Amino acid sequence: MPLSALDLFSIGIGPSSSHTVGPMRAARLFLDELRDADVFDRVERIVSELFGSLALTGRGHGSDKAVILGLLGCDPETVDTDTADARVDAACRTGRLQLDGVREIGFDRAADLLMHMRRSLPAHPNGMTFTALDADGTVVAERSFYSVGGGFVVDEDAMGRDADDTGAPVALAHPFDTGAELLEICARENLSISEVMLANEAAWRPEAETRARLLEIWRVMQECVRNGSHRTEEVLPGGLNVRRRAPEMLRRLQATSDAADPLLAMDWVNLFALAVNEENASGGRVVTAPTNGAAGIIPAVLHYYTRFVPGADEDGVVRFLLTAAAIGILFKKNASLSGAEVGCQGEVGSACSMAAGGLCEVLGGTPAQVENAAEIGIEHNLGLTCDPVGGLVQVPCIERNALASMKAINAARMSLHGDGEHRISLDAAILSMRLTGADMKSAYKETSQGGLAVSYTEC
Repeated sequence: MPLSALDLFSIGIGPSSSHTVGPMRAARLFLDELRDADVFDRVERIVSELFGSLALTGRGHGSDKAVILGLLGCDPETVDTDTADARVDAACRTGRLQLDGVREIGFDRAADLLMHMRRSLPAHPNGMTFTALDADGTVVAERSFYSVGGGFVVDEDAMGRDADDTGAPVALAHPFDTGAELLEICARENLSISEVMLANEAAWRPEAETRARLLEIWRVMQECVRNGSHRTEEVLPGGLNVRRRAPEMLRRLQATSDAADPLLAMDWVNLFALAVNEENASGGRVVTAPTNGAAGIIPAVLHYYTRFVPGADEDGVVRFLLTAAAIGILFKKNASLSGAEVGCQGEVGSACSMAAGGLCEVLGGTPAQVENAAEIGIEHNLGLTCDPVGGLVQVPCIERNALASMKAINAARMSLHGDGEHRISLDAAILSMRLTGADMKSAYKETSQGGLAVSYTEC
């Protein structure tokens, strides 16, 4: 099924797109199915079961809370992040849950929210099953869903059929499935990558609306940086006692007078990325870009563009996001954005590639140079493992976003010094990422059973 730029960028809640945003959306989808089946008013209990990676890192990633919030009727884009924990605590304390905000049912967290750490559903590591029962304990509805990365959720039926057979048909002006096809369209139509994407977005909405919604995405990214830079809490929640660094870094940068420091821009980019990912780690409002675990990279590079590139403007921001989305679509279609499926190369690697391509275009790069920048961005993240310490999206995730942001900027600048010709294509690098992910042991794919997650506890 064709993807829109707004499928790649959505407003949500931290700390994880696949483990927080996805389960919340899945719970709401189940409520919709209950209404469609005309059994909503018969439901007296719902049992939610999380499997595989969702169970292994679920508490650290907030999957359990996300399910409860979804059953309460909350949406990731609009849920009040300041009161979310209190609403979850109230449901657990009282043993009552206001289903979709309109109908009270019983709720026993220990019996109704199950984590199956040694079991997985067949189609994807991020599987979950919802079972609704009536007053007699009879099952009135049951459905399994998969959170496949970046907040995307599909039900068990959709996982079993070709993606092109799902949903209503959408006719794009310039359909593409590979980087080679995208470059061929750009050459044939004499269009930039952002222009190809903008033409395709017309299949969903008018151009003015697309621009407005992308600028709203940018506004939320800016707000996230501000929020993360001004928090007064000294440490992040979760028990690791990871110290917040963005607020102090901002104070130091604002106080510095050494404008001649040739690496001053690097410090600001680090700040932008750290601020976003500290906000994400504390369950704040972020933009899934294309995942929450990698949410700081595109905002950091966009802030670099608007702060340090002469002539940067809102049109450039829109072009950046459209170009980045085109690259993200290639990853989504031909590999994965899910850390539980291919490791962190699917999250930070994809975001680095997207940011590199977006920056290259707004710096004047040709489509071939943009494709080169995107390839550099992913090539040097291949094999990146997802091994969050304590199941929390903190170590190594926060620093990893800052480093990948700088890598994206470097990739864009390197590509601009060439003519777009290079040995390994973006398509080949994406295929390599998919194959590497398939070879990777599950311990290194968002299970907290290997890598730094184990090394930390053994030290």
